[in-house]
Amino acid sequence: MRDRFLPFSPPCLDDDEIAEVVESLRSGWITTGPKCRAFEQAFANKLHSPAALALSSCTAALHTALAVLGVGPGDEVITSCFTFCSTVSVIEHVGATPILVDVEPDTMNLDPAAVAAAVTERTRVVLPVHYGGHPCDMAPLREIAARHDLEIVEDAAHALPARCGDQWIGQGDNPVAFSFYATKNLTTAEGGMLTGSPAFVEKARVASLHGMSKDAWKRYDKGGSWFYEVVMPGFKYNLPDVLAAIGLGQLRKLDRMQERRREAAARYHDDFADLPLQRPLERSGVESAWHLYPVRLLDAAPIGRNELIERLGAANIGTSVHFIPIHFHPYYREKYGWREGMFPVAEDAFERVVSLPLHGGLNEADQADVIEAVRTELA
Repeated sequence: MRDRFLPFSPPCLDDDEIAEVVESLRSGWITTGPKCRAFEQAFANKLHSPAALALSSCTAALHTALAVLGVGPGDEVITSCFTFCSTVSVIEHVGATPILVDVEPDTMNLDPAAVAAAVTERTRVVLPVHYGGHPCDMAPLREIAARHDLEIVEDAAHALPARCGDQWIGQGDNPVAFSFYATKNLTTAEGGMLTGSPAFVEKARVASLHGMSKDAWKRYDKGGSWFYEVVMPGFKYNLPDVLAAIGLGQLRKLDRMQERRREAAARYHDDFADLPLQRPLERSGVESAWHLYPVRLLDAAPIGRNELIERLGAANIGTSVHFIPIHFHPYYREKYGWREGMFPVAEDAFERVVSLPLHGGLNEADQADVIEAVRTELA
């Protein structure tokens, strides 16, 4: 057994990020400013996004996107039942009604057939979640949206960098929200990014900082004007330069970290081939971000999911569960009357799924310990 605990997904930071942060601190400009703008531009260039806006979280990006689109009371937003709570919370925050649908059994992404069946005259937005880093099947979702004149807002918290064919997630004009939380493929400690058309992103920029016509950088930098106007009741969602500095360092090594993720995912896939597990897949024509490596125990497994997690923890192997279905949480269950049995694919996955350690700094020796521990329990 390992003598040290192996975290599920620690951040991969080194002297490059430290140097960027020190430079920001020494510059005297620590809130939103030049580092943030450089990070936005570098991020947009990386994904060929039309425009990008750095924000305090992916939740902030999703909330801002819905607010700028004018989604509100009386509107419905269709999204996945198998996601983190913030995907649905932001729908509540704008006063709209979340409409949950089940997921596909292989990718755990939004089921297009279920989406089509859920559309009503009140539907305004389809909000797909790219689970685990594997892109949703966007073609049928875009066809549904076009047929019913709906907006698409993508939750890409797991999907940096991921693509369908030759197009990156975040490359289109529709709003796409990314997460830079500590466990993500790229981190700024806390933070997020919203991509979309230049016109949309500029509206979102105003909304993200109190609805003010000028941000702090423009007001307090040399030559800036003190005058500003509030044009809408906005939010306080801006990303500080100190955190954007971390993002700049991370972005420069993203390709290297992703190469390691892909290598580690491939090794898991090969070494678990004979075990009673359903391994995550990567569909043809898709490049997953491999944010997660979630395995699902089959009926032939000698122990259940919870016991496997306990035994791996005792062996100093960190794991997680992605996710507890939304309709299992008391607030949503009680408010909307959602009950067990409504979304069988997601419910079955929840009972079986466990996410194994996977990150850009996972070395071969540590991964070998994970594989040995899993095989000890399941082989």
